[in-house]
Formats: sequence, C-alpha cells, structure tokens
Amino acid sequence: MRVTPDAPAAENAVDTTDQRAVRMDKRTRLMEKGVAPYPVTVPRTASLAAVREQFDGQVEAGDSTGETVSITGRVMFIRNTGKLCFATLQESGPRGEAVRLQAMISMAEVGEDALADWKALVDLGDYIQVSGEVIASRRGELSVMASSFAVASKALRPLPVLHADLNEETRVRQRYADLIVRDEARQMVHTRSAVTRAIRDTLHQRDYVEVETPILQLLHGGAQARPFQTHLHAFDQPMTLRIATELYLKRAVVGGIDRVFEIGRVFRNEGVDSTHSPEFTTLESYESWADMYTMAERMREMILAAADAAEIGRQIPTEAGTVDLDGEWAWMSVYPGLSEALGQEITPETDEQTLRAVAEERGVSVAADWDAQKLVMELFGEIVEPTLLQPTFVCDYPPAAQPLAREHRDKPGVIEAWDLIIAGSELGTAFSELIDPVVQRERFVEQSRKAAAGDEEAMQLDEDFLRALEYGAPPMGGLGLGIDRLVMLFTGTGIRETILFPLLKPEAKDS
Repeated sequence: MRVTPDAPAAENAVDTTDQRAVRMDKRTRLMEKGVAPYPVTVPRTASLAAVREQFDGQVEAGDSTGETVSITGRVMFIRNTGKLCFATLQESGPRGEAVRLQAMISMAEVGEDALADWKALVDLGDYIQVSGEVIASRRGELSVMASSFAVASKALRPLPVLHADLNEETRVRQRYADLIVRDEARQMVHTRSAVTRAIRDTLHQRDYVEVETPILQLLHGGAQARPFQTHLHAFDQPMTLRIATELYLKRAVVGGIDRVFEIGRVFRNEGVDSTHSPEFTTLESYESWADMYTMAERMREMILAAADAAEIGRQIPTEAGTVDLDGEWAWMSVYPGLSEALGQEITPETDEQTLRAVAEERGVSVAADWDAQKLVMELFGEIVEPTLLQPTFVCDYPPAAQPLAREHRDKPGVIEAWDLIIAGSELGTAFSELIDPVVQRERFVEQSRKAAAGDEEAMQLDEDFLRALEYGAPPMGGLGLGIDRLVMLFTGTGIRETILFPLLKPEAKDS
C-alpha cells in the first residue's frame, strides 16, 4: 500500500465504516498477541527534528552512522514491498510545520514474523515507535533502519483526504483531523500562541500585573452587548457570562493595582459571521495616571511585538492593500473625518433629520429609533471605516459610543476614546476612563432606561462598581484588543480559522 501525505486514497476508497471495522479487527489481533494497542509509554530517545538536525547532509547514500535511536511519530506514508517496507513518520515542529523522517523495516533486521505483523497490523494514521540505526537509504533519504518497532496508538479511522474530505466546514468541526493533515492549521495555533505571548511579555515589561476576573457575573457590564443568560442553582440566582472584563479590572485599580491586565474569553449573544464569534478572546488593560494617548502607545507597542513574534513582517498584505505597521499611525476625529468623506460639515450639533437624509442618500440602513449620535456612528462606520487601510486611531466619538469614557478635556460634545482601525476593521479601543462616580451613575441610569425600553445591549446599573469608584479611583487609561481580530489581520483568514475550536451549529444528523 502506497499513499502520500496529501492523499491517503487507498484506504479512503473503502467506506470509512468498513475501514473502521477492519482497523478494529487489527486492534483485536494485537491484543490476542499480547500486544497493547495503546501502551502507557514506549522507548523514545530522540525527536524526529533532533535526528534531522544532527544527521541531515551528514550521511552519504547507502551509508550508516553507527548511531542508534528510538523515535516515534504518526504514519503518514507507507509502502510495503517484499522484504523491505518504508514508512514516513510525522511530528509537529516548533512553528507547527510537519517534521518527517523515514523508517525502514527489513526482514533481515526484524525477522519474518515481525515483518508480517508490520504489513498486517500497521496502518496510516497509527502512532508507532521505531528503534534502530540512523542510515541513508540507497536513494540518499535519511532513515532509521528498524531493529524493532511497536504500535504506540492504533488509529481506528483512516486519515482524511486533504482536498476531498476537508472542506472549510469539516476542517473547523473536526479540527483534530485538520491539524493532522494540514501544516497551515498547526501553524495557526503556533502563530496565535506567539501573538498572545508577545502581548503578555510587552505588558510585563511595562510592570503590568496579570489577573483573573469572574466569568460568571450577577450583572453584565463593561460593554454594550447582549449577554448569555444562565442560572446558579446554589443561590437560585440568574447569572450572565461576562461580555467584558472592564469593571472588575477597574475595581483592582481602585484597590491599588496600578497597572493591570487580563487576557481571556468573553461571551456575547450576537451574530455569527466571518468576523464575529459568540465567544472570543480579548486583552483588556488599565493603567493609572495614563490617558487615551498613553494607551495608543501601548497598543502600538503590543501589535508591533506581536507581528515580530509571529514572524509575519511589518508589511502585511490584505485584500485592500498592504498595511505598513512601520508607517504613521494616524489620528482621525469622527466628525471632521465624516465631514470630509461626505463633502458637507457634520458636527455634534447636526440634527437627526439631516443625518437621516445623509443616510438615505448614501444607502446606509438605519433604525427608526436611533438618535443623532447613533446615526453619526453608523454613518462613519459604513462610509469612512472601510477606507482606512493604514493604522488609524479614530477618536472623538459622541458620548453614546462609550458610556465608560470621560468627556473630552478640550472638545465639547465628544469623549476621550478611540477605536483602532486597520484594513477597514476595528482591532481595539481605548478610553481616558471615566472615574467620577456621580457622572458614571448618570450614565448607568441612562443605560437602564434604554434596557427598560427594550435595548438588550444596554448595560445594567452596577451598584458595587459605583461603590468602588466612590472610594476614589486614580486617573487612568484603559484599552481593549481583540486577539482573534489581530490574528485575522496577520494571517488573512476568517475568525473561525483563528479560533482552535470555534462554536458551531450542531452537526446534522442522518435521516
């Protein structure tokens, strides 16, 4: 049987159910021979990568090294001939790339019975262990000539055929299979890990403290989003899954943890598409004696460090053009930016009727109950944001955009907050944080009115958070960064590819 890593077709020509039955029979036969098909451990003295690093280019065709190793790996290729069989073993390298090494099983080395067992009982997908001398085959392929071998884990399903069996839906639903056969899937895991590690390291270098805050919460707040509802039986108490980490992190700052951050999952019961997932990962950080400008510097530092760690360079190709992370990170005020795009002046005093006329003229869909501030945000998001290719801090939003941001120190009618837009997509946001408990209560009360009127995304009034602010909070800046969105930018993929195991609809049942 000869199969390449991209097309284990000989086995897949057989119905998967039939093939599983064949493999189950081989598992039984192993056990009847007194061989454990899933042993606790097997001898292993070197990784495949270590063998390659030590011997690649050092052995001439047909020569041997005199070095004996015990290696392990998944069988990705197998060719059984008369007295000499070949198998390619695979493991994952340090960046998720496939590392492969050939094993040779010769009757002269292992004996007739063992060779027969190899041919009869070992399949593609099995994890096996091989002990033997490192040699180069007659064709010059670095190999291990087996003196013995063992099944380390018997695979009961055939490997998927890369292009026939793994469409996008199957890849995300059966990510384990995707990881086996596709280097890109494993590399995505390593890229995301490198990005997260770089962000964490950057903050640690700035003397931030990493903390954990509750995921189950009595009240939802810190963002305007529809929460997931659940119930705590111990207290007979309705609960929500957090939509943000903000309010608890600010409590920590009140308590004297001057620089604090958390990287974790948040949950929003909203739409699912190529850029949105009901559960996703955010970084939130808060820094005493900082403002939105300080947090812009922090954001740039983290993204540059993440790009370097991911080894993707600082010029990032996108469908809209090349993003230059080494270039200028511009600032754009919402009202002037919208005015320039429209060719007419829009200010915080522009009335709702005028804005609705603009929306109709530009074909922007708006709701009947939106006020002037919401209309401005929608118009900017639909008309201006998609045109922003290079990193841009969009700032000076109307107050309705962020109920937890303070009013601008110099500009009436706007707040000290920005969204970072790159390649037309929002990656993160930051504020000069509102710390006045009286004004914050007023904002919460207004949110409560919206909730009572049917706004499912409005925040709840959090009396404990207000009590914390009444103890006195230092001036602070805060930011939030979508980890998934950042990885999407770096890799040019949709959000489901960046999340290892994304939320999916239930698998369709056969009728």
